[in-house]
Amino acid sequence: MDDNTQQQRRDFVRFSLEQGVLRFGQFETKSGRVSPYFFNAGLFNSGKSLGVLAKFYADALVSSGVEFDMLFGPAYKGISLAAATAIALSNHPDLEGRDIPYAFDRKEAKDHGEGGVLVGAPLEGKVVIIDDVITAGTSVRHSVDIIEAQGAKPAAVLIALDRMEKGGNHEEIAEKSAVQEVEQKYGLPVISIASLKDIMTLLEEDGQFTQHEASVAAYREKYGA
Repeated sequence: MDDNTQQQRRDFVRFSLEQGVLRFGQFETKSGRVSPYFFNAGLFNSGKSLGVLAKFYADALVSSGVEFDMLFGPAYKGISLAAATAIALSNHPDLEGRDIPYAFDRKEAKDHGEGGVLVGAPLEGKVVIIDDVITAGTSVRHSVDIIEAQGAKPAAVLIALDRMEKGGNHEEIAEKSAVQEVEQKYGLPVISIASLKDIMTLLEEDGQFTQHEASVAAYREKYGA
């Protein structure tokens, strides 16, 4: 990982803190675990913050070196992410003016208008699935099925944060994280703008967050993948 990529990851963690998307404290997750940090990408909910987020997504995807033709955003969170990131990619200096198509799905099929469950550009070529995080992998499985049914090829999964956390609940701990399971099951690279490792780097380097370092380290020791 080059210095520019590392800096982008650190910048994203700080941006998430500034926007209130990343917070420290005690938060009970759906699995029943009590996490010392909380990440809610739904709080990137203004035009400016979504635009900055999309640029982080675009930079992470381009820096990964993964070849791609278009983006697919699973409903509902992936819809705005796919649209905004397609704009950011089409303005990315390293893509030489490529116009990046995107598509997304509906939760329910329409029987009028354009019909079906897909909206946007036809699913063709190498398709990157974009979402906020991977928790159980259900959204990825659904997206892969849709893409392959159209004769296209899933190329990667692009997410905001890799929690680097094993699946399960507060008592039962799985062997792998949701990200690792997706990579193994589908043979797809998972590209993240940042990860728990980058959050811990911030805690170690920035004195104003030192009080949270021990609790995050203990959580990672117990549940980390």
